[in-house]
Amino acid sequence: MFAACVSLSSCSASSETGESQFPRLAVENASVWQWHGQNTVIGQGYTAFSAPYSGANSLPAGGSIRETISLDAIFGVRLWRGAEAHVDGMMWQGHGIGGTLGVAGFPNGEAFKLGTTLPNVNLARAFVRQTIGLGGETESVADGDFQLPGTRDTSRLTFTVGKFSAKDIFDANTYANDPRTQFLNWSLMANGAWDFPADALGYIPGAAAEFNSGDWAVRYGFFAVPRVANGTAVEFSFTRAWSMVAELEHRHKIGERAGAARLLAFDTRARMGSYEEAVSLPGADLEATRAYRHKFGVGLNLEQEVTRDLGAFLRAGWNDGRTETWMFTEIDRTLTFGLSLKGAAWQRPDDTVGAAFVLNDISRAHQRFLTAGGTGIIIGDGALRAAAEQVLECYYDCRLASWLHGALDYQFVNHPAYNRDRGPVSVFSVRVRANF
Repeated sequence: MFAACVSLSSCSASSETGESQFPRLAVENASVWQWHGQNTVIGQGYTAFSAPYSGANSLPAGGSIRETISLDAIFGVRLWRGAEAHVDGMMWQGHGIGGTLGVAGFPNGEAFKLGTTLPNVNLARAFVRQTIGLGGETESVADGDFQLPGTRDTSRLTFTVGKFSAKDIFDANTYANDPRTQFLNWSLMANGAWDFPADALGYIPGAAAEFNSGDWAVRYGFFAVPRVANGTAVEFSFTRAWSMVAELEHRHKIGERAGAARLLAFDTRARMGSYEEAVSLPGADLEATRAYRHKFGVGLNLEQEVTRDLGAFLRAGWNDGRTETWMFTEIDRTLTFGLSLKGAAWQRPDDTVGAAFVLNDISRAHQRFLTAGGTGIIIGDGALRAAAEQVLECYYDCRLASWLHGALDYQFVNHPAYNRDRGPVSVFSVRVRANF
């Protein structure tokens, strides 16, 4: 496989009026507008594994190699005091292994549940963010894909409205958050039990508010949901279908080492099927049971700096497990933990090595549904001998140039799709990312 990595040029314009125009957010030579770009290419394959039977949503047992490519052009501009607008145009191409089916903790966070052989273009994000400073101490804001550099009040209110990823604001983690630079597995880029609001490409219209003061932050988000499970069309009848999420964050230090704890809760209402009702129907027909129902759950997210170069993280999550997964992946209970180490000890400070363990499981009702031959949006082997899905992932990300990184990744998946009759599966990946 041959893939070309393209980096986009970055541009910025400085404010001529400086402090007088943006008194709370501007610093000397602060950017008024800027471009960012990134290009990520992932080649992923797995070896043949034992599977006495397969279903409509099974990972094929014979092994295969697939690739995914994403290219983003990101533009940000300062609108008025405290306000920024950001637009992300994304080109994507490729398929996940097995058609992005057969593993609940799927091995490629860049693989969408939709696949395309020819490049496709999508407006991933288009949002406005308003920050209102409440006075007191200030802090620096680093340049980023979706934030312009400057300063802001530590105590502040922030409002975001438009189309974006719920993961842009909620369930962040320093060490396990971004499959373009860190762990690849879906269970490690987000809390797997959170059926987070998103279309089939991971983005959705919504609004979020955040209050930050001292070591604490409180966030709330209200989002649209797709009309159908794993769909791209959005249902805009907000009295009938929506997804709400709230998060409480506390940042702390143990000695000189920074850490954070986040508690998340969500409630989603959509035209979802019932696992318990579907079991009584021929073929465990989930679609025939669909009605407007709620799906709710909670999640815990911890991170802790252990040394200057070593960090640890943990996520745990639970949802009610009675209604079908609508947007993310079929996980009702999850526990993930791991370590991330920078390469300073071997004179490679911009390299990172990571290791993590994932334990995913489903509710009794979900188990009965799959045993009866039911299929969801990502799993369904036609039968089931239930066991928790287990994933071990290790990666090494290496800086090749100031704008280019390469990574090798290995994942061992035991009991894929909660089925002890299938697997284990070894998944090998190569990732190349260019950015500027």
